[in-house]
Amino acid sequence: MTHRSYTDSPLGPVLITGDEQSIHSVLVLDHKEQIEEGETEPIKKCKQQLQEYFAGTRRDFDLPLAQEGTPFQQRVWQQLTTIPFGQTITYMQLARLLGDPKTIRAAGTANGKNKLWIIVPCHRVVGTDGRLVGYAGGLHRKKWLLDHEARLSGALTLGL
Repeated sequence: MTHRSYTDSPLGPVLITGDEQSIHSVLVLDHKEQIEEGETEPIKKCKQQLQEYFAGTRRDFDLPLAQEGTPFQQRVWQQLTTIPFGQTITYMQLARLLGDPKTIRAAGTANGKNKLWIIVPCHRVVGTDGRLVGYAGGLHRKKWLLDHEARLSGALTLGL
């Protein structure tokens, strides 16, 4: 059975979905929709870790995740989790890390389908020229997240 619950963030309400074993999605919204809320242990843990992230006391997440996607999408999302806090990579670097620069568009598409906002840090991927591009939560949120991490890490650099 899937449960859903909200937590507040500086960027708007965050809707977390999951079951008794794992988190399925973490999405920032412009406003709360009326839902029947229910919490599981993974959802409670996710809320706590997100609040710690926003407070500046957490850089990495330790949550059981179960995001549905193709094998290629899973590879992309796994690669995203290796981008260090406070750093960015380009879409081309992401494609190269996946083993084939020709997959740049497919990697970008998979990045955009990530439903585990912040937990799988798709916000850390930028355009080839370093510009902020392509963020489902809105570029203002991507900028905020990168600035937040830069403040806490001391510098925001391109590359790993």
